[in-house]
Amino acid sequence: MQEYSTGSKWFHWITVALLALAWPVGFVISYIKEDAKTAFYTVHESAGLLILLVVLARLAWRLRYPPPPLPDHVPRPLRRAAAGVHHSLYALLVLQPILGFIATNAWGFPLRGDSAFLGIIDLPKFMEANEALAGAVQLAHRIGGYAILALLVFHIGGVIFHQAIRRDGILQRMVGGPT
Repeated sequence: MQEYSTGSKWFHWITVALLALAWPVGFVISYIKEDAKTAFYTVHESAGLLILLVVLARLAWRLRYPPPPLPDHVPRPLRRAAAGVHHSLYALLVLQPILGFIATNAWGFPLRGDSAFLGIIDLPKFMEANEALAGAVQLAHRIGGYAILALLVFHIGGVIFHQAIRRDGILQRMVGGPT
């Protein structure tokens, strides 16, 4: 069975690590004391922008190194489900950081100073504070976060289904090793 390229595997697992950082930090921010929130925002927003950069690089990589085709024994409904989950994840992983960046600016807190990208890189402020827009975009960002979580559950569920029930070696395409 064909495996993903080494670069594709790196992009996948770097994205996983960044999501494992960004999602829980984003989820708990509203529960953090005001005097400690800036650090959480910096981590969350920096991880989000890194996700955007990694996913864009990953999509460019896919143009040169397309994913291996699914084996013929994978039924059409499973192929469609996998494609739907993957395409939706890619779309949300691009859209979500953009929504977050817009919301941050609309709240009047561009990524500058204490909340700079990676704690050191000031990003341009591109709009004045707009509370109505900020609230709407933040709601879309929050919904997107839960949608990503749901898609990850489907994705991981699919991996478990293929590994534990179908025992068809699909997992080895991303991790390597014996089927």
